[in-house]
Amino acid sequence: MATYTVDELVKAAEQLPQTDLENLTAQVLTLKARRTAPELSQNEAGLLRNINRGMPDELQNRYRELIAIRRAGTLTESEHAELLHLTNQVEKHDTERLKYLTELARIRKISLTDLLDELGIEPAYT
Repeated sequence: MATYTVDELVKAAEQLPQTDLENLTAQVLTLKARRTAPELSQNEAGLLRNINRGMPDELQNRYRELIAIRRAGTLTESEHAELLHLTNQVEKHDTERLKYLTELARIRKISLTDLLDELGIEPAYT
């Protein structure tokens, strides 16, 4: 079996499209959780998969593009409507993710803050 350094793995991960990077992150976090708690339940594994599922690349890229256009002050009326629609989708995704995080924290009997630390998740507002 080939062995790779952490730096080599990170460099390879940098080349991945966003969706693949999200999937890799989910798998690595699941692996970490299994090693930390060898008896990871099916429920916890499912919650971790849902927590780490990212937004589709196309949606995420368009959302960022529209935000950049808005910041530049050149957002058209139709782009504004599209941005509002995408913002609703992003907020729905974030709400679902928070629901899964809260459930996992409840199962593990730890605070949400402790769970975020354990999973290496930074709050979006930092």
